[in-house]
Amino acid sequence: MTMSLDGYVAGPRDGVDAPMGVDGFRLFDWLDRRDAPGPSGQVYAEAMATRALISGRRTYEHADRWQGDHHDGVPVLVLTHDVPADPPPGSVRFVTDARDAAARARAAAGDADVMVHGAGAAQALLRVRELDELELHVVPVLLGQGRRLFDDPAAEPVELDLARRLITDDVEPAQRVMHLRYRIRRS
Repeated sequence: MTMSLDGYVAGPRDGVDAPMGVDGFRLFDWLDRRDAPGPSGQVYAEAMATRALISGRRTYEHADRWQGDHHDGVPVLVLTHDVPADPPPGSVRFVTDARDAAARARAAAGDADVMVHGAGAAQALLRVRELDELELHVVPVLLGQGRRLFDDPAAEPVELDLARRLITDDVEPAQRVMHLRYRIRRS
């Protein structure tokens, strides 16, 4: 998840016509370095090597449904409260249960990682203890308002262990980001 330093994953007034809200696309300037050597290129390559994707319905709709394919035809499991009558395009499937989505994604991914998109999906998986790691791309900007990643946290504290920290400090200021990976501690 890419987020501002103050915890927003989208700017205010996001919607299908403005997927990242006001000033929200600023959070993704680091992706301009996705094909270059260095931390952002490494993180992007790892993301594209995932073999399944779990997304929240809102993220899926705001991303124009990725035209039915997120990357390389990997299974896309969309967490939703209601399943539409029309079947989704491509490798997309709607799922109403977070545990079921996690099980399907893990089975599809095999030994590879599963990517999660959307604050709602991440929160749902965290609540049912189906999230193993959090990868946060923290952009040094304060959006001040919008959609927060952790607006609906788990009912109990979740302990995290820092597994990796990659910093881009030799790039243009707008492309700076700190890539943080945390393992979720199991008790």
